[in-house]
Order: sequence, then C-alpha cells, then structure tokens
Amino acid sequence: MSHRQIMEALSGLMLGLFVAILSSTIVSTALPTILADIGGGQEAYTWIVTAALLAVTATTPLWGKMSDLVSKKLLVQLALVLYILASVTAGFAQNAGMLIACRVVQGIGAGGLSALSQVIMAAMISPRQRGRYSGYLGATFAVATVGGPLIGGVITDTSWLGWRWCFYVVVPFALIALVVLQKTIHLPVVKRETKVDWLGAFFVTAAVCLLMVWVTLAGDKYPWLSWQTYVMVPGAVVLGLIFLLVEAKAREPIIPLRLFRNGTITLTSMSSVFVGVAMFAGTYFLSQYFQLGRDKTPAMSGVMTIPMVAGLFVASTLSGQIITRTGRWKAFLVAGGIFLTAGAALLGLIRHDTPYWQVAVYTALLGVGIGMMMQNLVLAVQNQVATEDLGSASSLVTFFRTLGGAIGVAALGAALSNRITHYMQDGFASLGIPMPATQGGEANLPDLSKLPVPIRQITEVAYGHGLADIFLYASPFAFIAFLLVLFIREVPLKTASGLQQSAGVPAHSAAAAAQQPAATALAEEELMDGISIHGSVSGADGTAVASATVTLISLQGRQLGRAVARHDGSYAIDSPGAGSYVLIAAAEGHQPQATTVVVGNEPLTHDIVLSGTSGLAGVVRALADAVPVADAMVVVTDVRGEVLATGKTGPAGTFSFDELPAGTFTVAVNASGYRPVALPVEVGAAGITRIEVELRSGAYLQGTVRAGADRRPLNDARVTLLDAAGNVAGTATTGDDGTYAFTDLDAGDYTLIASGYPPVATSMTVDSYGGEGYDVELGHPQQ
Repeated sequence: MSHRQIMEALSGLMLGLFVAILSSTIVSTALPTILADIGGGQEAYTWIVTAALLAVTATTPLWGKMSDLVSKKLLVQLALVLYILASVTAGFAQNAGMLIACRVVQGIGAGGLSALSQVIMAAMISPRQRGRYSGYLGATFAVATVGGPLIGGVITDTSWLGWRWCFYVVVPFALIALVVLQKTIHLPVVKRETKVDWLGAFFVTAAVCLLMVWVTLAGDKYPWLSWQTYVMVPGAVVLGLIFLLVEAKAREPIIPLRLFRNGTITLTSMSSVFVGVAMFAGTYFLSQYFQLGRDKTPAMSGVMTIPMVAGLFVASTLSGQIITRTGRWKAFLVAGGIFLTAGAALLGLIRHDTPYWQVAVYTALLGVGIGMMMQNLVLAVQNQVATEDLGSASSLVTFFRTLGGAIGVAALGAALSNRITHYMQDGFASLGIPMPATQGGEANLPDLSKLPVPIRQITEVAYGHGLADIFLYASPFAFIAFLLVLFIREVPLKTASGLQQSAGVPAHSAAAAAQQPAATALAEEELMDGISIHGSVSGADGTAVASATVTLISLQGRQLGRAVARHDGSYAIDSPGAGSYVLIAAAEGHQPQATTVVVGNEPLTHDIVLSGTSGLAGVVRALADAVPVADAMVVVTDVRGEVLATGKTGPAGTFSFDELPAGTFTVAVNASGYRPVALPVEVGAAGITRIEVELRSGAYLQGTVRAGADRRPLNDARVTLLDAAGNVAGTATTGDDGTYAFTDLDAGDYTLIASGYPPVATSMTVDSYGGEGYDVELGHPQQ
C-alpha cells in the first residue's frame, strides 16, 4: 500500500480511537461534577473508571482473536456502534449505578477500537515502517487526552449545556468514523469455520472481577486479613487456573498459551501490566488533583494536564520516526521505563501548594515515559509472531496493560479513599474539632466552592497529599516495568506487512522499497515530469488485475516511480527521460513480474500479463481435543495418484505447499498414534486454499497365544478379529514368540478368535487407547 492509501485507511481508525479516548478523558475531568450531581463518593469515582477498564480488559483478547477469524472492518464498525449506544444511554444516567453499567458497555466498544486499530495497522504495514505510523496513533492518543479535559471542562462549566453533553458530544465523531471506515478500509476477509471461546472470556472476566472487588473493598469495608479475603483471593486464583485449563483445551483460545513460549511476548506482557498501573494512575487521578487539591475548574484542570500530553505526543511521534529510520526499538523501551519511573516518583513529592512549574515538569516526564513504552511494546510483540496470530498477540499487550490499569485504579482508588480520610482527620484534629461524618473518603466528592474556607483548606491539603501518595505507590510498578524491558531481546524489525507475509512476499522484496531514499516522496503516486509509460495489467485469462502495484526502477536499482492499477487494470507512470529501465508488477494472488523496457522520445505502451499463483495450506488437529498434531506426514496426489508434494506439519500442526496447479487433489495425512485420513481438495487458480484435517486416535490390540500344559507360546496360530457386527476387522498369524497384533482399530466391542488347536473365542472391549496383554490359551478338550 502507498503512503496515501495507508493514511486514508488509518484516518478512520484514528478517528475511532480518538472517540474512545476522548470520551474517557472528558469523563475523568467531569466526574467530580457528575458525582456531586447524581451522588457518589470516592468509591463510585473509582468504579466508574474501573468498570470501563474491566470491560476493556475482558473483551480486548476476544476482539483480537475474532479479528484473526472474521472481517476486521465489520468488527471495528460493530465496536463503534456499541460505543455510540452506550454513550447516548450514559447521558441519561440518574445515579452512579446506571452510569457504571453504561461505562461497562462503553468499555466493550473501546476494547474493540483499541485492539482492532493495532491489528489492522499491523495487517497493512511492516514492523519496520510501523514505528512511523504508531507515532500517528500516539499523537491521536495525545490530542484526545488533552482535548478531552478541555472539552469536558468547557461543557461542564457551561450552564446551558451541563455534564450530560460530555457523553453526547462524542456521538457525531463516532458517526463520522463509521462513514470513513466504510470508505477507506479494504482488507481481505478470512472465511473459515470459527468457534468463539466464550467460556474462556467468562472465566477471565470472573477472575479479574473478583480480584478487583477484593482490592476495592479490603481495608475499607473489611480488614485485609478477614474471611472475605480468604474466600475472594483463593477464588480468583481458582478461576484463573480454570481459565488457563480452558485455554489449553480450546480450539480457538482468546489467549493462545503457546505464544508465551516466546520470551519477548512473556516479558512484554508482564511489563504491560506494570505500565498500565502507572499510565492509568496518571491519566485518571491528575484531574482530581487539580480540581480537588488545587481548586481549579474542570476546564483549567484540562489545561494544566497539557505538559503530560505534550510529552506523550512528542515522545511517541519522534520515537516512531527514529525507529522507522534505524530499525532499533529497545532503547526507547528502556528510556521510557526510566522516564515513567522518574515521573511517577517525583509526582509522589507534590502537595496542594507545590509550584505549578514543578508539577508540569513531573507530568511531562510521565508523559514521555508513556509515549515511549505504550506503542513500542505492541510493536515488539507484533514483530515476533506469525501473521495468523497477529490479532491475538496485538490484543495481548493491550489486555495486560488494561488489566494492570483496571486493578491499579481499583487498588489505588481504595488507597486514596483511605489516605484522604486519614489526612482529613489530621486536619480537623489540628483545628480541635471532630471530623463530620459526611467527610472523608467514603463521602460524596466535595464541591469546594460551597465549603467554608477552613474546611476547604483541609480538603485541598488532604486531596493534594493523598493523590501524591497514589503516584508514589505507582512508581515501584513503573520501576518493575523498566527492569523487565531490560531483559527483552531486540530482534530486527520485519520489512513485510501482515498481508504481505500472508501472501508469501519475501522479506527482501518488501525491504527493497523501504530502503530507497526516494520511496517516501514517490509512495503517494506523485509522478515526475517525463515520458509516460502506460498500459494495462491483466491475468492469464485476460481479466483486469485491479490494485496491482507497478514500480519503475533504474538499472542500478534506484526507485523512480510507482503507480497502482485502476479498477480496469490500466496504469500510467512517468520515466525521467529516454533510456532503459526495469518495470516491476506485483499483485496479491499473482506471480510478480519484472521486465526491461526501453523508453524513447514518445510515450511507451506496455501491457503486463501476470500469471496466477495458488497454494495449499492448513492445520492438522486431533479430533478428540482439537490439539495440533506435529510431525504428521501430509501427501498431495493428483487424480492419477501421482505424488505432487509431501511434507510434515510443524509444532503448531500447520503445513503449506506453494505453487500448486489449479485442480482437484487428494490430501492424505498420517501420524503416529492416529488413523490415517484422506480427503479431496479443490485448489483455485489463485490464492491460498486453506483446509483443516482432523485425525482420529488409532487403537491397537496385542497379546500372545499359548498352548499346552506348560503354556508355551504357539507358533503359526491364526488369530481373527471380528467387530460388533461380525465383520472381519483383521487377521494375523503368530510368530515364533506366539505374539499377534492389530493396529488402527476403532474403539468398540470385538471378538477375538484364535485357532491352531480347537478355536477359542474371546469377547473384549477396546477403548481409544487400545490394550496390551490379551493372551489366549489353546488346548485339547481333555487338557
């Protein structure tokens, strides 16, 4: 895809992501005002934030897995529709409970937008080039983060609008995003049988919910060491173990456990948990600090968060550009961990009267750390996985980041409630009066403008000091994230996008264009003034090949121009002048072609015919438990029985054969411990035909035939095996040691007949694993 096509496609994604982040930051600024209106204290504040994060956490891997199976475009549109409906309903909320329920649905939609934006970008753009475009997503995050508090503050401070418009204002943006996505996203749809892992989604949600309820209420509603703790914590652990068991058995798990065999994926996932704690602490608790600790209006609190957002914007954009140029990314993760830790630790030193310039510097450091780590952790994972796991792996990082954020916000919110109560008690004690029952962490969030001056000062001091403690608690988690990224091994970034990898484009072919210095300027189909080369691109059958890429290079290998064929297959590209050049044409489902063209002083007409490519790929699984079967032999034969291709499945049970001719073939598969299977397959004229093969376990039966008083092994005895219907399932003749064996049996009832002496018939049942030691004794009646 050209730069222009990529930016057009990303525009809808960035707008959708902007909507998700904007509503979140608008709400975080308006929450003190909202809860003062509909009722609710620090606990309600925490749960309104946490409910959305929990929904994002539970559904992100589900969205990611579904994107590997069905239309990515349809999924992102569905996420937007859910988001619109939830936002409109939230605007009518009458109490904190209704608002929390709406935030759950908003979180489901936001989980889809967050996960799918990364997945779709990975499908279109190679890891080497992705840093540049990840910077654009980071910039979108930054603009929405700074715009949300400003818009939310203005709406909340405007009497004729009111806080409910904080939810309504995002709806037009979401509707525009729907239209833009429909026009700009054009990705191939994977069509195959799918089975969504609803059971896994249930158990991971249940485990996280139970853990978060415990974290939120422990130390407030009941002691940390109490019977509730002894029930909830082991219960969450058991639910987590059940989730792991379900994922190990699931045919299409939402979190493929095999991904964690890769050390980079394991370390980035663990690091994302701790980054989430520090990241969401900064974005959700800063507004409270400015409004309740420094008595600023919602609009002004939004303005005062600009340094953090500016740091995030600059760090994500610049790091993305540098990564694209150099291909080196680990240094930015390490530096991000240092900035994140420093920013959180320094914010732990602030008070309600700390000079703003100091707060601005500390928040900027926090923003720089977030900007360097957030997108680049995803990039590190995407660079490590195969294209079929791109959605699952991308959503994995987002899942663990939001999981850390959800648990972190819940835990830090509970700690904040406790610290505020503590500091307000100290404040009232210093005045020599008891603290009113309506004050403290459990009370409704205060409206400072309505409080007497002494009470307002106590409240500001309590919130200023309490929120600083929260950042101090978050700093060790940021430091752990820094330690983890130190051990991540830096792997050179791939130069082929997800779709190119699926189509089998070699890395060096994709790299060639990326390494040309003129590629960026020419990628937008800006043709140079010169002599035109034009014509049409068609397939072997004469049909037009739309969207074929035609590239003009010099004989020295320098890229001179590039064009994309129109819907009728026509193309036009300008050469610098008369001379000899190389014209390269490539299209998905076709063999690339390079030809030498000689350009004179007149426009040159040059038609291109591309031959189609076809192939066969698939996966072999056990029928009983859907576990992939490794080292299975796969043989492809034609209608005459001629062997065309053979190969063995890999560790994931996958196999592939490239450049097969179109036609009908027979695929035979056999593996140790399974019954062989053969099935017909129709391979199309272009593209990869994908199949799934299921193998049944093959049972076996063996034993020894003995005869005589001394029960000696009997040689040359005939053994016949009949199935339950009386049909002969197999025959065997014993050797010198008297043994016999039958393999590749179906589980069921059988009759074993041995002869050589008077025959003996024995009934038996063979399970799916077979059996050993079915010995038979023969003898004359008088014996």
